[in-house]
Amino acid sequence: MKICEVCGLPEELCVCEEIAREVQTVKVFTVRRRFGKLMTIVEGIDEHDIDIKELTKTLKSKCACGGTAKNGQIELQGDHKTKVKEVLSSMGFSSDTIEIRDYKKKNNHKHNNNHNNNRHHKKH
Repeated sequence: MKICEVCGLPEELCVCEEIAREVQTVKVFTVRRRFGKLMTIVEGIDEHDIDIKELTKTLKSKCACGGTAKNGQIELQGDHKTKVKEVLSSMGFSSDTIEIRDYKKKNNHKHNNNHNNNRHHKKH
């Protein structure tokens, strides 16, 4: 029988991960990536307390999307902010500590239509 190093309980009875879920502040937001694709980013999850790969797998299946876990954050393809909050809440994360931020669209550059049109035409 394996014993948890943190709480001293047998691994079957260990509550460390449940406690960690309740106290972590999780941020969920979207960013625009290449070719205008939206990505939902989940960050603020402590990799030492929670199996981030297993959590990523669960979120991907519940949101029916692709994604990955890297640099301590979870990236999901598409806009799944509200679904992620629902899933995390059902998994034991406190809904008060899940912060959803809205994506702010940046429109700093304007396209020059003449330049774009000329680029595709052959010069004779």
